[in-house]
Amino acid sequence: MNVTFTDEELAFRDEVKSFFENDFPQDILEKQNRSVALSREDMVRWHKVMYRRGWAAPNWPTEYGGTGWSTVQKYIFADEQARANAPAFLPFGVSMVGPIIYTYGNDAQKQRFLPDILEFNTWWCQGYSEAGAGSDLASLKTRADLDGDHYVVNGSKTWTTLAQYADWIFCLVRTNTDVARRQEGISFLLIDMNSPGISIKPILLLDGEHEVNEVHFDNVRVPSENLVGEEGKGWTYGKVLLQHERTGIAGVSGSRYALQRLRKQAGKAVRGAEPLAGNPTFMRKLAATEVELKALEYTELRTLASVASGKAPGPESSILKIAGTELRQQVDSLCVEAAGYYALPYVRDQYTMDSPDSERIGEGAETNSSLTYFNNRKVSIFGGSNEIQKNIIAKHVLGL
Repeated sequence: MNVTFTDEELAFRDEVKSFFENDFPQDILEKQNRSVALSREDMVRWHKVMYRRGWAAPNWPTEYGGTGWSTVQKYIFADEQARANAPAFLPFGVSMVGPIIYTYGNDAQKQRFLPDILEFNTWWCQGYSEAGAGSDLASLKTRADLDGDHYVVNGSKTWTTLAQYADWIFCLVRTNTDVARRQEGISFLLIDMNSPGISIKPILLLDGEHEVNEVHFDNVRVPSENLVGEEGKGWTYGKVLLQHERTGIAGVSGSRYALQRLRKQAGKAVRGAEPLAGNPTFMRKLAATEVELKALEYTELRTLASVASGKAPGPESSILKIAGTELRQQVDSLCVEAAGYYALPYVRDQYTMDSPDSERIGEGAETNSSLTYFNNRKVSIFGGSNEIQKNIIAKHVLGL
């Protein structure tokens, strides 16, 4: 594969690099570099900065406000974004529900929702997984029964990322149970999170962060005009959305940045110890991971080239998802190994399990390496577990 950039592409790379160095909010980059969690206001602000720059939706068609970038430009942008350690785009609006609306929604839905998604005036979350319906999503039980010009929604969604901030949620709901296959009778519904009958229960993760939630629907009335596409076709739309999500979950640029940072740190003496670069066992593992990541990068480029030609991502997105998430976890393990004892977030009291910040052992990225490790155990599960992805590959690629 020829990855030599043209003069125009090199100029674009310089433009993106200059933007992150000079025009992007430096206080947000500083938080990123210190591994400090961004606030809701931070996340909204940097999305709006990208919108004003015209870069908020790299993958959208230009008719809806997309950038019109080539595959190579998208690759360059993602690479420079990761190199600057800038936050990744929150996917729920721009990368997930937006493409479903402009592909399957009607004109009224496009006019109503797409501008606010693009400008990040509305925060979206995803209502797919349920208790007992995660990887086996077709077994979902949240119902939406048509009552006049409204659907009445009852049920629950779980692992709903950042639902505590969301203005809207896009949901897969069951609108018909009299079907031959479980995948039938599922519809794609847009629901205002301020609707009466919606309640949110936080789920705290191992690192103590409130990232995911349970969302409960108790006789929530949703206008029937919020149904996307045809009733009963939600499974089809949901699969398309998940294919885009899985491609993004691969996280090649982020893993590459983490490895580059780790290699740089390995060349330094920390607290008087010998640099890790002198440890052949560790450096061999680091080099092997870099080789695997380079191979995945070429696979991602081939997938992007295929999408650019007008083909929707197919089973290759499952391959990217498996390889990318396993590599991400491999990188996390190397970071914890490099930090050693200082990766411990704190010494817990054996009786109270208290974990005050003042008792953290390491500093910055050292301590956060273990928290990141634990948090990222989930990446091989969400978006469809890697076991399910292997089934998809076996069916659609191997014909089994």
